[in-house]
Amino acid sequence: MKTVSAAGMTAATQRDSSTRERILLLLKTGGRMNANDLANELGLTEMAIRRHIYALESEGSVNIVSVRQAMGRPLHAYELTAEADELFPKNYHLLALDLLDELADDPDTAALIDRIFEGRKKKMLDRYEPRMTGKSLEQKVSELAAIQNAGGYMAEVNKQSDGSYMLYEYNCPIAQVAGVYQEACRCELSLFQSLLDVPVERTECLAKGGGKCSYHIG
Repeated sequence: MKTVSAAGMTAATQRDSSTRERILLLLKTGGRMNANDLANELGLTEMAIRRHIYALESEGSVNIVSVRQAMGRPLHAYELTAEADELFPKNYHLLALDLLDELADDPDTAALIDRIFEGRKKKMLDRYEPRMTGKSLEQKVSELAAIQNAGGYMAEVNKQSDGSYMLYEYNCPIAQVAGVYQEACRCELSLFQSLLDVPVERTECLAKGGGKCSYHIG
C-alpha cells in the first residue's frame, strides 16, 4: 500500500480546497451548472467534479437538483444553497456607516443616531429577556454566550474564583461600525446589564484596538 506523507496530505487538502472554492465561485457567477459545464471550465473530469460536489453538498454549500430534459433521463445540476451566500464577501458595514454618516452630517438628524441604537437595544432586550426568566446567574451568562455565538461573536465564559464571570468575545460582526459610533458598544453593555440584572464591566474592546471584547460580570 502506498504511504502518503503528511506534507502530501496537506498539499492534497489545499488543492481540494482551492478547487471547491473555484466551483463555488463558478456557481455564484454562472448560476446553475452541471458536471460537464464545471469540468470544461476547470479542466477536470466529471468524476472529479462530482467528488468535490458531494463534499460541498455535505457541508451544506451546494444543492444537487434534477433538471428535466425533452428526451432521456433528468440531468443532475448543481446550485448554491442560501447558506453558501455567507461564504462570499459582504460590505454591510459600509452601507451602515454611510447611512449613519448621512444622519450625523445633518444637524437636523444627528440626534437620531442615539435613538437608532437605543431602539436596537430595546428590540434585542424584548427578544432575549424571556430566555433569562427563572434562570440563575450562571445559567443567564451561559444563555447570553449562546445568544452572542448565534450572532457570530465567538463567545466563551470563564467562571472566576470569586464567583464572578468573564465573558470573552473573539469576534465582533459590528466592529467597523462600533469603531466609529461608540453608541453601539454602550448599548451592548447596557443590554448585557439588563439581561443579566447584575453589574457588567467591559474591560477590553475589539473596536478600540483590543484583542477581544472582555466583560467582567457580577
